[in-house]
Amino acid sequence: MELAKKQGQQTSQALMQNSVEDLSKAVNEGLKNPTGLIEHQVNWWQSQLQLFQNTMLKQAGQQVAPVIEPARGDRRFRDPQWQENPWYDYIKQSYLLTAQNLLESIDQLEELDDDSKERLRFFTRQAVNALAPSNFIGSNPELLQLTLESGGDNLVRGMKQLFADLQRSAGTLNVSMTDESVFQLGKDLASTPGKVVHTAPLFQLLQYSPSTENVQKRPIMIVPPFVNKYYIMDLRPENSLVKYLVDQGHTVFMVSWVNPDLSHAEIDFEDYVVDGVVAALDAIEVATGEKEVNAIGYCIGGTVLTTTLAYMAARRMKQRIKTATLFTTILDFSQPGELGVFINDGVVSAMEQQNSENGVMDGRQLAVAFSLLRENNLYWNYYVDGYLKGKTPVAFDLLHWNCDNTNVAGKTHSTMLRRFYLDNELIEPGSFTVRGTKIDLGKISIPTYFVSTVEDHIALWQGNYQGMLKLGGDKTFVLGESGHIAGIINPPGGKYGHYIGPSADCSPEEWLEQAEHNEGSWWPTWQSWLVEQNKAKPVAARQPAPELADAPGDYVQKRLNSTVAKGEEVA
Repeated sequence: MELAKKQGQQTSQALMQNSVEDLSKAVNEGLKNPTGLIEHQVNWWQSQLQLFQNTMLKQAGQQVAPVIEPARGDRRFRDPQWQENPWYDYIKQSYLLTAQNLLESIDQLEELDDDSKERLRFFTRQAVNALAPSNFIGSNPELLQLTLESGGDNLVRGMKQLFADLQRSAGTLNVSMTDESVFQLGKDLASTPGKVVHTAPLFQLLQYSPSTENVQKRPIMIVPPFVNKYYIMDLRPENSLVKYLVDQGHTVFMVSWVNPDLSHAEIDFEDYVVDGVVAALDAIEVATGEKEVNAIGYCIGGTVLTTTLAYMAARRMKQRIKTATLFTTILDFSQPGELGVFINDGVVSAMEQQNSENGVMDGRQLAVAFSLLRENNLYWNYYVDGYLKGKTPVAFDLLHWNCDNTNVAGKTHSTMLRRFYLDNELIEPGSFTVRGTKIDLGKISIPTYFVSTVEDHIALWQGNYQGMLKLGGDKTFVLGESGHIAGIINPPGGKYGHYIGPSADCSPEEWLEQAEHNEGSWWPTWQSWLVEQNKAKPVAARQPAPELADAPGDYVQKRLNSTVAKGEEVA
């Protein structure tokens, strides 16, 4: 626990120093040209005066139009009292005007560099949303009424939940999002039948049992992200990508990464390539006799897979991966999305130091950082529901997976931060090496199928598209609706559509202008593409050896607890 707190303090200090520097820049820019800021402030005061006048008229029984309304999708002010009671309406609108004014003030600083502006916007947004009137009993009519009616019982239940969450947190409060006791891996989630056909220090390899009489000759190997657990692709039968592929007649193998502890401190990104993906290819050949596979990589798992392709090309190894499908995969890190607020030399250096000292980046801290990218929907709403309303978290499969955190080996985390996000080495031929071998993404010549999503704030689709252009070979790009998870885990019958465009050789904007929108899931379109890539005749279905351990294996079962100390594993 003390180690986890130290990690959080180190990172917070670096972020605070950056914030102070950015704020200092902003003040200096404002002093150089105060006219715009003064005019902006005057407009804000006038809006506040108009709001107060409207409140008095509303109190007197007159109907008045609001000065400002919550943004679409803002669920903080859904209770009718925020609209019907003049003074709660005043609190709401005054807060929204102030929040809007603070964020717009940053845009007035025309001479401030874009990176500083983005960081200022982010941290200003965090402060503004933390201080929202919806987060406090005295200014939230729903909370006040609930507390009075229950005699404070909601707060008693909330304090119990807060204490439990503090016990399992790692320096930064991990707010409970779901009832984690409801689901059992292998029974409720990650339940597609299969066996563990190979176990190595870095991963277990799962082979799923067939559901068809014949299967495609070429197996499928899935490389999930190592910053999350694989079963986002095998939640429940109705939304399992694994089950879908099995039912379409594929022999499916899944890499299940180890959840790193201090014994894995020296594991680096290149180890996921050689001791991970390449080793998995060997294990698949042993299990099936097949030397060739179609591969799938998700998020940073896609980055590992692509790096493997470039490594094999550089070593002039026989290309055993014949096609690659890449979900929300960043190769060009020049557009890091909202994670960019954490990416600068000062913060990266601080994180490198803590990774060196501590050995692992605690997954619970990473989870909070990702939640704060969408703080109102992924943090403060659960804070209010759990601690102030005293509600028991609901059982939800996606949230169960989201809260099932994994550590990242310290060395790997530092490589990703410095060499990918900060220095963007992966797209520069010869800049990044794997076990001493210089790689070049342009040497990848196999067919690739990229799937990104419109609302992805972690891996911006425009950046994914630009990274794709660095590859050789035939390239297909599909853009799904929704975000990083829902846009990918969107089975047939799902509510999100997708865009299919021309050959991917133009700018992202030009591609989207020419793309055609299609209703429904992109999975069937992709399945057709996969079948086209398999020229050989189907073969008899392959059954994993019956005496082997059942999927999902034990690597995925390892959960983080509240203690991470030198010399002990994270369990």
